[in-house]
Amino acid sequence: MNLNKDYIWTMVEIYRSKYYSLHQALGERAFYLDFGQKTIRMSLCQLLSLRHKVMSISLESHFDGALNKHGVEVLLLCNKEHLFILNTLEIIDLKNMVEHAFVALGLSAEREVLAV
Repeated sequence: MNLNKDYIWTMVEIYRSKYYSLHQALGERAFYLDFGQKTIRMSLCQLLSLRHKVMSISLESHFDGALNKHGVEVLLLCNKEHLFILNTLEIIDLKNMVEHAFVALGLSAEREVLAV
């Protein structure tokens, strides 16, 4: 993030979970996902892609040793710019955060289905 005073935006917290938080930069049309050790700037399209990837992760495989022997998930974000290796608890929390963040933004899948 550019620290030039002309480019400092007000950040609004959309949702905070145990491991993650999502903020929106007012006036910048960007979202910032804080993974604790790293913060990623995302456009709305990248955030939608994150939602698709996270919701596609099968939690059942984390509890079946034959499907996911080590109980970890590799997550590539923003056109493979960022790589995260997450354990089962972090995946559950990320799924929860994504679901609640999109509800807070008014972009939840349940709302889209009801609007049709």
